[in-house]
Parts: sequence; C-alpha cells; structure tokens
Amino acid sequence: MAASSNSSLSGSSVSSDAEEYQPPIWKSYLYQLQQEAPRPKRIICPREVENRPKYYGREFHGIISREQADELLGGVEGAYILRESQRQPGCYTLALRFGNQTLNYRLFHDGKHFVGEKRFESIHDLVTDGLITLYIETKAAEYISKMTTNPIYEHIGYATLLREKVSRKLSKSKNEPRKTNVTHEEHTTVDKISSLVRRAALTHNDNHFNYEKTHNFKVHTFRGPHWCEYCANFMWGLIAQGVRCSDCGLNVHKQCSKHVPNDCQPDLKRIKKVYCCDLTTLVKAHNTQRPMVVDICIREIEARGLKSEGLYRVSGFTEHIEDVKMAFDRDGEKADISANVYPDINIITGALKLYFRDLPIPVITYDTYSKFIDAAKISNADERLEAVHEVLMLLPPAHYETLRYLMIHLKNTGRCLSIHPAAHVWQAGEGVE
Repeated sequence: MAASSNSSLSGSSVSSDAEEYQPPIWKSYLYQLQQEAPRPKRIICPREVENRPKYYGREFHGIISREQADELLGGVEGAYILRESQRQPGCYTLALRFGNQTLNYRLFHDGKHFVGEKRFESIHDLVTDGLITLYIETKAAEYISKMTTNPIYEHIGYATLLREKVSRKLSKSKNEPRKTNVTHEEHTTVDKISSLVRRAALTHNDNHFNYEKTHNFKVHTFRGPHWCEYCANFMWGLIAQGVRCSDCGLNVHKQCSKHVPNDCQPDLKRIKKVYCCDLTTLVKAHNTQRPMVVDICIREIEARGLKSEGLYRVSGFTEHIEDVKMAFDRDGEKADISANVYPDINIITGALKLYFRDLPIPVITYDTYSKFIDAAKISNADERLEAVHEVLMLLPPAHYETLRYLMIHLKNTGRCLSIHPAAHVWQAGEGVE
C-alpha cells in the first residue's frame, strides 16, 4: 500500500537549469494517512468518582480492572478511558482501543500529561497524537523505513549566477502560490523550501568559506502541516513532529536528521548574539574566515596599541569592556571601537579576551587541549613541533584559522609568544601548511 501510493511522486522537482526551477513535490501519503486516523472518543463515567485527580476529567473511571475497561470501551476504535490500577493504587492507566484490541499505557502527570517523551496540555491531545502515530506507523511501517533512501535534499541546488533571478521568482510566488500535490490553505510551498534554497545558494557561492558545521537540531512543534526538507514527506502528529536547526531553520524528521550532511549554513536572523556564540556558527553566518570580533579588535590593537605598556596584562574598566561586548552583540561588524569612543586600548584587549573566554567551545577545543599539553612535554624540539602540527590539524577549520591569526598577532606584539605551544609553530614559520 505504501509503495504503490507514491510510485508517481518524485523525490525532487528541482531542475538542473535554474531558469526552470520548481519547488520540490511534497509527498502526500503520510498526510492522507493522518487524515484517516481514528478520532478519539471519550467514554464518560456516569457516576461521580471519589478521589478523582483534579487534572483528570469525567473520562476517569476510578479503580477498575482491565477486563472492565475493555468492556466499557465496547470495541469502538479510538475510544478511551482513564482508570486507577488495581494492582498499584495511585498509578493511573490510559486504556485505548486501537486495531481491534485494548492498549493500556501507564499515564503520568507533571503539569502536563505524558506516556512517553511528548508532553501534552490535555488528555484529548495526547490520545489524538497517539492514534495518529499508531495508525501511521501501522499502515506505513515499510514506507517510513525507506523514507531516507531517495531524499530531495541531495538534489536541491542552482547556479550562483542565477541566484538573484531565482530569488525574484520565489518572492513573486509568495503572492501567486504554485499548485502543489497537496492542497491545504495553511500550507505555503515557498515557506517550506526557504532554508533549502538559501543553503543551495550559499553552497555554490565562491566567497563562502567552506567550514563544515553540524546542524543544531532541536525538537520542534510545527503549527499547521509541515513537510520534511530532507525526504519531502509529511511530518505527522500534533506536537514535536520533527526537529528544527536553530541556526539555519532546516526542518526534518527526527530520523532524517541522522542522515543530513554537516552543511549547516547559519542564518544571521537566528544568531541572537556575537559573544557566547559557537565560533563556527558565527563565521559561517557572517561568511568570514574568522569571527569579526577577532578581526576588528586585532586591527584596532595593532593600529594604536603595539607600543602600549602592559598590553593584555593591564585590565581595562569592566563596565567599558561590557559596553564593547554589547556593541558587538547589537551592531555586529558596525560596532565602533575607535579611539574616539574607547581611548584606553586595554578596553579593547579586555573585550577580545572576554570574547575568547565566553566561547561555548574554546578555540583550543576540549578534545585537543590534552593533546597540546602532551605535545608540549616532548623534549626533542623537532618531535615537539611535529606533534603540535599534528594536533593543529585536528582543530575545526574555523578554530584553526582563528588560532593561526591570533598567534601571528601575538608575534606582532612582540609579547606573550609562550601563551600556548601552538605559538611556536607560527614563530618558526608564518603558518602551517
């Protein structure tokens, strides 16, 4: 049933010619199944039940056996009741009729109702979501297991030279929605492919620094129908239907997220701060080799601070350093840290040190730090240099480039070259090839 229902649906409708660009064809099979899923039918208790928990309604029937629950459900698909366990008083069970049998689930409440990972505001929503999931996973088990075999994700893309022309087409189509295989008033195709289109354009942009970055997927509840941007299939359920990358906005099934390449292209609109932001995320969002904080601060320091006494040793005023931090968070690369605003160069060095201190993953990453320490302990100079070189190659590209630039800067200051064993690599030569 699953295979035959979609035999004519393409995994992608993106032409290799950007002039004929068409949005992907969203596969409707799972959406249709959700529409067919049984609806919840609450079986109300005719009597007032003593000691009924305040967060349950009249579907609560008190202490009854499984056999009594089965009889009350009467074989009606989607019917459900709540009961207190006879064997374990104080424990509550959801009895649900599905697939010509009664299913019993241990029910919990911590402010929201749940039987698994998902939390619901009401029992009705919990049962509705459960029936959808049971129905789809029963009817389309084989289909779901093969969803990732022909993803649209790998076929999305178009030429860089035609990027603006395609963008204009997409902008125009917001006012004139295209016809798609799935017709629903709340479903706008252009909105669903926006992150795919942006990613494809950036992937083919010669000015974009190709630093590999994993997606930052988090469980997400989508309002209205949504389709997976990896496999093009419907994301079923009432809540937590899939995951969304908080850096680029890619929406996919949880199971599909395991197959998505490490090609996240962060969207500046989603990057709330400059400080405390992952280094690779920041440079990819700004399309730079290094964090612009590092570039701007180092340029300012080398322009007017190389002859200052106690550079990086003397601290600037904390309040002024925080002002610089807020300026970068607010204005980004337009932040003004000139001598007219901050005449004390120690404020700028303090802001740079604070940036490195606030990184969630240090420039010298956690997994390479101990390796650098071990390399520094090698007594033979040539072997030590080679060991440091090997560890440097383990750093993520954005971290490597930032560290390289920082070491060259420290060499230019004529001070602090022993801040880290890696400094000797750039002291010996102008870089690591």
